[in-house]
Amino acid sequence: MSNLQRNPAPVSAVVTPLPQRDERPAMYLQSFAVRYEYPVCFTEHLFARDNPVFRDTLLRREPERRHKFVAFIDSNVAASFPSLAHDIAGYAVLHSDAMQMVAHPEVVPGGEHVKNDPALLTRLQQRLVELGVDRHAFVVGIGGGAFLDLMGYVASSTHRGIRHIRVPTTVLAQNDSGVGVKNGVNAFGVKNLLGSFAPPFAVLNDSDFLRTLQPRDKIAGISEAVKVALIRDRAFFDWLDASTDALRDCEPAAMNRMIRRCAELHMRQIAHGGDPFETGSARPLDYGHWSAHKLEALTAHELRHGEAVAIGLALDARYSVQVGMLAPGGEDRVHALLKRLGFHLWHPALESRDADGQWQLLRGLQEFREHLGGDLTVTLLRDLGVGEEVHHMDPQEILRALVWLRRQEYGA
Repeated sequence: MSNLQRNPAPVSAVVTPLPQRDERPAMYLQSFAVRYEYPVCFTEHLFARDNPVFRDTLLRREPERRHKFVAFIDSNVAASFPSLAHDIAGYAVLHSDAMQMVAHPEVVPGGEHVKNDPALLTRLQQRLVELGVDRHAFVVGIGGGAFLDLMGYVASSTHRGIRHIRVPTTVLAQNDSGVGVKNGVNAFGVKNLLGSFAPPFAVLNDSDFLRTLQPRDKIAGISEAVKVALIRDRAFFDWLDASTDALRDCEPAAMNRMIRRCAELHMRQIAHGGDPFETGSARPLDYGHWSAHKLEALTAHELRHGEAVAIGLALDARYSVQVGMLAPGGEDRVHALLKRLGFHLWHPALESRDADGQWQLLRGLQEFREHLGGDLTVTLLRDLGVGEEVHHMDPQEILRALVWLRRQEYGA
C-alpha cells in the first residue's frame, strides 16, 4: 500500500508573520501539510459475490455509512466481459447494506483516442451532476490506462474532486499508470495538457481482467517493468532477464510477480521520491520516455505506449554508453532482454524528417522539457539498476545511437 491518498486526519498549518518595515501592508506566509494514503489491492474476480475487497474499500473510512457509487466501464473491457455490468449490479444488490449503485454501469469508449474528445469529457462531467454524485460518493473507473486518465480527470474536476476508485484492466495500467497520482486528457495538440494530480481513493487490480488481453498488449506493458528495474532495482532487472521465456509466454505466476514488483517500485518513487506532484523539472519515472512520447505521435499511436517505451529504453541505454555513463555491454543486455520479450526495437518513424529536413524525433527533447518547463531533465543509466538525471543530451550522439539501434535490428 502507498501512503498517498488524502487522509482526513491531521492537517498541520503554520501562519508566520513576515518581518515588516515602515507602513507596508502586512504579509503572512501560509504553510500547511496534508497526508495522502490509498490502498493498492491485488485480487481476482473483484465483483464475485463472496469477494469482500470492493465492499471493504467503500467502507474503509466510514464503515457505518451506506455509500453511493457509479461505475463506468471501458468499452474494450465490456466487449471481453459482457456480464461485467450485470455482475457489478448483482454485487451492489447483495451488499446493499453498505452501498447504493445510483445508476446501471455505463460503457464508455476506451483507448487513447478518448483523451482527444472534449465532448466526451463534458458529457461525463454532466452525467455525474445529473446523477447527483457528490464528494462523498464514488466514481469507479474500470479500464485501461487512457480510459483511467480520462475518468480520473472527470472525477477530480467535478465538485472539485469526487472520490475515484481505479480498476486497471491492462498490464500497463496495473503495473504503472493505474497506481499513480496523475489524471489528464490531451488538448490543443499536446499530450496530457489538461489534468490534475489527484490520488485515487483506491486502486483495485483484478488479475482476471488480464486473461482476455491480446499477447501484444500483455507484452507491451512489460516495458515499464524493464524501465523501473533499470533505474531502481538491479535484482529485479536480473529476475526479468532470467524470466523472459515465462513472461513472453504470459505465464500467470510470472506476470503477477512482475506486475506487483513494478507497482511497488512506482509507488515507492511517488511516496519517497520527494516530488510526487512534479513541481520541479525532473521526471524520474520517465526513463526512455522522451523519445517514446514523440514516437507515439509520429506513428499516430500505431505503436502501443509500451512498445514505444521499449525502443526508448534501448536507445537511451546505448546513448548512456556513448557518453561514458554506462559501462559498455550494458546496452547489449538491455537490448537482448527486450528482444527476447518479443519487442521490435525499430520503427521507420525514427528516421522521419520535417519539411526543413530536421529530424522530428529530436523535437521530442524540447517537447519533453516544455511539458514541465524549467530545465531539461532526462534520466539516463549510470549502471543497470541505477538511474541518473542529466540536463543535456547531444543531438549528434542521439543520432549515433539511432544508427546503432537500426544496425542491431537489420544488421547493416
